[in-house]
Amino acid sequence: MSEKKEEAVNSPNHYKSSKFEVIDIIEEFDLNFRLGNTIKYILRAGKKDPLKFKEDLQKALWYLDREIKKGKFNG
Repeated sequence: MSEKKEEAVNSPNHYKSSKFEVIDIIEEFDLNFRLGNTIKYILRAGKKDPLKFKEDLQKALWYLDREIKKGKFNG
């Protein structure tokens, strides 16, 4: 794999907006797929494409709503 392609996979610019990588936060808190995606879309909102900030937040809401509907809760 070329160096440029490898960067696009392993370290794209929209992943580097903080000293924390989103995947590390998701794994640290042991979040499931839906909650992980909620966090991912919130933390990366507008980073890949500034014109899609609202769309990214809507995606986060979609995953959060799905977690509320399908999640297994105690109590």
